[in-house]
Amino acid sequence: MNFSLCLTLALLLDVALGDPLKLPHPVTGIGKIILLYESKLYRDDFKQGLIFCACVVFSTGLIALILSLLAALISNYALYIFEVYALYAAIAWRSLKDETLPVATSLMQNDLAQARYYLSRVVGRDTENAQPPEIIRAAIETIAENLIDGVISPLFWAALGYLMFKDIGLIVCVWMFKAASTLDSMVGYDNERYKNFGTASARLDDILNFLPARIGGVMIILAGLLSGMNFVNGVKAFIRDRKKHKSPNSAHGESAFAGLLGLKLGGGAYYDKVFEARPWLGEGLEVKEPDALDILNAHKLMDASVALSAVIMLLIAEL
Repeated sequence: MNFSLCLTLALLLDVALGDPLKLPHPVTGIGKIILLYESKLYRDDFKQGLIFCACVVFSTGLIALILSLLAALISNYALYIFEVYALYAAIAWRSLKDETLPVATSLMQNDLAQARYYLSRVVGRDTENAQPPEIIRAAIETIAENLIDGVISPLFWAALGYLMFKDIGLIVCVWMFKAASTLDSMVGYDNERYKNFGTASARLDDILNFLPARIGGVMIILAGLLSGMNFVNGVKAFIRDRKKHKSPNSAHGESAFAGLLGLKLGGGAYYDKVFEARPWLGEGLEVKEPDALDILNAHKLMDASVALSAVIMLLIAEL
């Protein structure tokens, strides 16, 4: 299938339907694979974690390859349908809006308890005592970070897979990336259980998001320019603050959002009652107090960034 058509159909499906809740979701399957291998291989040791990580990623790739070949044996049309579904299920564009819109709506209705509840569903930080500015910042940080690993990175790896191996390559590459991303979300923690075992999974996710994060940061800045946002501050914040995070990738999107929206993001938060300090992003520029409408503006910036990134990925894949 032509990559342009596949990508267009996948994005349209995501806009129309969001996450495929009533269909088998591949991420659920990856989660089961992770739990299976963890039950057999767990020992809080880096080498054991590396073996575990490799088993999960390559098992996912093998399953994607087998399903793709079976679809191709049925017909080219079956392969094309599976390809569109595989890319659609890998994208988390509308779901980011669906998960953060209730936060903004609750704040607009002055329902702080409800806003805290909805925020708790999408972030790992403590939310029971969060005040509106903290809630707004947390929602926007979630949008900015997940725009990279939930949309731009899957598009990048899909385009690269298609460029190298066409239809089956797209399916296998995007779902090996999603396996790494899911591993990071499940075991990539610096805690007592996963401090060593989860290190390889966390580092692999960093590596696979390295280029997409930097491409995504530039796309966000350009999208802000096209959307009439504060382009100059966006560039300043991105250049100055994009490395101010313990993750090598997270601050690229967040710093661009901070400058373009005229907000300070970051600053730390409580996790399991312990405060984790983080640098401020966008501090010292033309910033204002966060408002619930800023979450909606973040949605607009995300939409423009996805559209622009899709065009770039089309150009890459059609080289």
